[in-house]
Amino acid sequence: MSIQQEVKTYWEGEAELYSEGIRQELNGFQRQAWLDLILEHAPQKETLKVLDIGCGPGFFSVILSSAGHLVTGIDCTDNMLEQARSHSDREGVTVTFRKMDSHVLDFGDDSFDLLVCRNVTWSLADPEAAYKEWKRVLKPGGRLLVFDANWNRHLVDDEMKEKREGDYRDYEAKGWGSPPRHIDWEESDRLSRLLPLTREWRPAWDVRTLEKEGFAKVYSKENLSSLVMDEREQLLTRSTPVFMVCAEK
Repeated sequence: MSIQQEVKTYWEGEAELYSEGIRQELNGFQRQAWLDLILEHAPQKETLKVLDIGCGPGFFSVILSSAGHLVTGIDCTDNMLEQARSHSDREGVTVTFRKMDSHVLDFGDDSFDLLVCRNVTWSLADPEAAYKEWKRVLKPGGRLLVFDANWNRHLVDDEMKEKREGDYRDYEAKGWGSPPRHIDWEESDRLSRLLPLTREWRPAWDVRTLEKEGFAKVYSKENLSSLVMDEREQLLTRSTPVFMVCAEK
C-alpha cells in the first residue's frame, strides 16, 4: 500500500471526529472570520468559481457557497464527503462534492477562479506535484490560498517537541483537561514521519516551491491563529500557528 493510500485509510476513520469540530465552527465566530480572511485575499469577483481541495467535512465549501460562490469540494475519502454533504444539506446550500485524489484533478485547464485548502498540504505524499496540478486548473489571474501549520514538526525536531509539550502543560494548567487527540494518535504520528512536509519549515518551503512552479505572485502571512481560533485552540497550537500562502497565476 502506498503512503497516500495509507493516509486515505487513516482519514476515513477520522471523519466523524472532524465533522463535530466543523459543526462547532459553523455555529461559531470562526465562520465569519474564515470567510473574511479568504475573501480578503481572493480575486475580486462577485461570483467566484471555487475548488475546495481536501474539503473534509466541508467547512470552506459551506461558508463560500453561503456567500454566493459556486463551489466544488473534493476529497479522497468517502466518509469525509458523506459528512460534507450532511453539513451542506443542513445549511441549505448547493455544493458539488466529488471523490478525487488531490494530486490528480479531473478538471480542465483554467477551470477555477479560486482554490482553497486547509490542513491538507502537510498530508500529501507529493506536494510539489500537487501544486503543479493545482496551478493547471486555475484561471489566469486566479488564486490559490493554502492554510496550514507546521503541525508535526515536533516529531523530527527536539526544540519543537519541547515547545509543544509546554503548550500542552499550559493548556492543562488552565483547567481545560487533557488536550483533544486523534482517534489513532500512534498511526497519525507514524504516517506523519513518512510525509515529506513534516521535515520542511513552512511557509518558506511553500513560497519557494510555488515560485518555482511559475506563479506570477506569491506571498505568505503567518501567525493567523488569533483571527480564526478561540482561546483554547490558540494555546493548544501556540507553537504551530496557522499560516496562509497566496499564489496568483
